[in-house]
Amino acid sequence: MIQHFTNFNIIAIVLLFAHTIRVIFAGINNLHTYDGIKTHDIINGDIFFEVIEPEELEYTYRLKPAKDFGGTFTQDIFKHRKHNFLVFAEPREACTPLENSDQLYGNIALIERGDCTFVTKAIMAEEAGAIGLIITDTKSDLNDDFFIEMVHDNSSREVDIPAGYLSGRNGRMIINTLHRYGLDRAIIKVPINLTFTPRELINHPPFYPQ
Repeated sequence: MIQHFTNFNIIAIVLLFAHTIRVIFAGINNLHTYDGIKTHDIINGDIFFEVIEPEELEYTYRLKPAKDFGGTFTQDIFKHRKHNFLVFAEPREACTPLENSDQLYGNIALIERGDCTFVTKAIMAEEAGAIGLIITDTKSDLNDDFFIEMVHDNSSREVDIPAGYLSGRNGRMIINTLHRYGLDRAIIKVPINLTFTPRELINHPPFYPQ
């Protein structure tokens, strides 16, 4: 009787252990469905995009999404597009209504930091028809390697499109290269799938912030 009870307990423990393993692996798989970014990047909340053209900028870039406003870069409007256009906002700081809404409509606005809140910039981009925005600081070398945390300005305004912050060093490289070629936009893909890509194999741009 005691032996039978012991065997039953062993069987129950084995079944419970197997169920636990299935739950753990299911959870891991759920993390990977967050748009294919590696688990450590999901935890950090960062998103990656790559430049397709011009060729000189063909690297993988890191974005830090806005903390408490805007949408996400994993929504279907991005996931089902082969590529997107990253277009300069005019004026560049986007603190007033944008003058090039025809070029921005359906694309991602590239905006420079300064002169107004991040929420204001996002609202200007959204009103111009942009489906997202990337903000970068190219005016100060002190911010070259930092990812600024973009937070809501505590106003009652809401933003639906996603916003991401690009390091100043990489932002400056993109802007200067586009200027050199006389371009007002780059072709990009966002977000990109890095699920099973080892960190050392990611094609980071020169002087990528670690």
